[in-house]
Amino acid sequence: MNEYDPLQELKVLAGITNKPNWQPYSMGSNVSITGQEKADLQRKHDIRPGTPEWFKLWFAKPYLTGEKPI
Repeated sequence: MNEYDPLQELKVLAGITNKPNWQPYSMGSNVSITGQEKADLQRKHDIRPGTPEWFKLWFAKPYLTGEKPI
């Protein structure tokens, strides 16, 4: 029988338990490099913040939808 353990639930919610299917932080993307690449494209193409092109550049999900940000 599986008993409810509030302490275990808090640990899971806080992210301090070991989950075998979670990726370690070091394997994620480097947001500094990604942000710099987007900022360089923004300067190169003279994209102004708040324009539809700016939103497409910064919020496109090419790995998910296949759309190209530029």
